[in-house]
Amino acid sequence: MNVRLVVSVVVAALVAAVGIGASYGGDPERNNVHNATGSEQAKQFAAIVGEDTAPVARVAKTYAKCKRGMAGNFPCDGIDMLSRVSRAQLGLSFVNDIWGWTDPRSGKHYALIGGAEGTVFVNISKPRKPNIIGTLKTHSKRGGDFWRDIKVYDNHAFIVSEQTNHQMQVFDLRKLRGVRGAPKTFRETALYDVGGDGNTHNLNINTDTGYAYLVGTSTCQGGLHMVNIKDPASPTYAGCFDDHGYIHDAQCVIYEGPDATYAGREICFNANAEYVGPTIEDIENTLSIVDVTDKDNPVALSRVFYGNDGYSHQGWLDGSQSYYIHGDELDEDITGTKTKTRVWDVRDLDDPDVQGVFTNKTTSIDHNLYTKRERSYHSNYTSGLRVYDLARLSQGKLSEVGYFDLYPENDAATFEGGTWSNYPYYKGRSFVAVSSIDRGLFVLKPRPKVRR
Repeated sequence: MNVRLVVSVVVAALVAAVGIGASYGGDPERNNVHNATGSEQAKQFAAIVGEDTAPVARVAKTYAKCKRGMAGNFPCDGIDMLSRVSRAQLGLSFVNDIWGWTDPRSGKHYALIGGAEGTVFVNISKPRKPNIIGTLKTHSKRGGDFWRDIKVYDNHAFIVSEQTNHQMQVFDLRKLRGVRGAPKTFRETALYDVGGDGNTHNLNINTDTGYAYLVGTSTCQGGLHMVNIKDPASPTYAGCFDDHGYIHDAQCVIYEGPDATYAGREICFNANAEYVGPTIEDIENTLSIVDVTDKDNPVALSRVFYGNDGYSHQGWLDGSQSYYIHGDELDEDITGTKTKTRVWDVRDLDDPDVQGVFTNKTTSIDHNLYTKRERSYHSNYTSGLRVYDLARLSQGKLSEVGYFDLYPENDAATFEGGTWSNYPYYKGRSFVAVSSIDRGLFVLKPRPKVRR
């Protein structure tokens, strides 16, 4: 089957799985957003929520301490809101992915926010006083879906989108230095030709090796499209892994885990959701593990199916590389259960298995998650940022130690609003940058908390 068709079917099935009415709260106008494409979707969404998209530079104070379960209008537990920048202030009609960058020369911290119109750069070095620096506009407004994904390597941002002919944008983040005044419009530093329709769902970068791994493209059967980015401004094609079909997300690392057979090898852990038929029931959901040390000859180590599945979406390793924490984007809606997170035992790369399934008290759909030391930070759409302690991972268990609900309207298993992703990796700082589909950028600070 044509891979671009596979990706289109995946998107259509996601909408069908939650139901058009459920997806945007039964609002017929919002339902029409899913029937448009590209920039038309973004314009319709902006009109529905009633916000203009006029970027500003400095943002008024929005700090709110979490007191008695609330930070301003947002339910919370142990997490303060340092600041918030709205969609309109960002100049975006729809917000999706987020990543971060710390300037090695100045030590300044930036949030990189993806949206319908492009990527916005915000200086959050003073987290209570964010400053919008400017925007790198989308390379394409044609067809496909307008969400994008962002990662950083060697002071450069790498940005992909599912829009036709978007390719992979490369932007030298050092251009943000010294910018003053109103937000600027930037030009991309380089453009990597992805091939096929020029579309990419997602990417991961192994910063230890200088390789980017594009997934959900119309090449490599939607699998790992490998790119050498050691010279960031001149990316080159490096290889392809297509044995497992469509991969939705990946984390690729130099392996330092307990399986001595693969010590020092470059290993990719993939959330693998391959369509083998026309409906949502025809997805084969797996965790797949691939040795990509030799880009010309990648080797599949394992591919394991799991029960009660919906759509294998994304996951991240713990610090010891012994466990893979994994989110399925549709199991809450399809099975009618509360928010579930799988903990995989990956100490044997040839034979991983599910160690346990953690169920949160909420009903929202889980999306992107990242681990940092003993914590895991989960963006769970309508129930917000959830922070978990990892002390009991070996038992397949997580313990919630805090949350900040960016969408207080409900915790429904829908895509109607809430948080898309988060970035907890600012060096020497304890705050987390979080993206909200409908409410923009939040800079949040979890407080140290005793394990429960």
